Amino acid sequence: MKFDRLRTNRFNHWMIIHLRYLLGFAFFPSGLVKLLGERFTSISTDHPIGYFFEALYQSGFYWNFLGLAQITAGILLMTQRFATLGSLLFLTILTNIWIITMSLSFVGTWMITSLMMIAVLILIIWDQHKFLPVFNYNKASTVKEYPDPGYNWIIAGVIYAISFIVLYMLNPMKGGGDEKWLVGLFVLIILVTFVVSNYKAYKNHKLAVNT
Repeated sequence: MKFDRLRTNRFNHWMIIHLRYLLGFAFFPSGLVKLLGERFTSISTDHPIGYFFEALYQSGFYWNFLGLAQITAGILLMTQRFATLGSLLFLTILTNIWIITMSLSFVGTWMITSLMMIAVLILIIWDQHKFLPVFNYNKASTVKEYPDPGYNWIIAGVIYAISFIVLYMLNPMKGGGDEKWLVGLFVLIILVTFVVSNYKAYKNHKLAVNT
């Protein structure tokens, strides 16, 4: 089957893992802003977009809840282990955001959210075998197993998520440039984790081929 060939291809597997990381990161900035009770934009309330976000901001706990949902979806994606659940939650939240960006005529933003929609749909299709039993009404069915990401990818996702959240909480961009080393440290962590994870994945693949 074509899906089997796509699902077991090592390069496709690698791409999906990093697509999950990328989408997970995409929800962190806006999610943390809402979770910490900060305003998302400085656009005047005279503009429909500014009025919309100000209304959400004034909604109280709902604003924080939106941020929590975004952060949760991002973390679930980046753990790899719970990425399927993260994809479903991400799709639910992103569909709402996508419709809003088109409804309020966000300049350029609707293109970004459209690309994100395509990306998350790819993740849903990647895990389609897990959803098929839901549609087999009153029929016995089994879920075909495919290789899951190794622990190195799971650990990498946890490191990425924690590093980004810590960096945002320290908020070096408001430190007048005295804490720029934190940004450099974050980039270094990303690079080292990326290299180590890929090296371990390559090493494990070579061992599997030789045995």
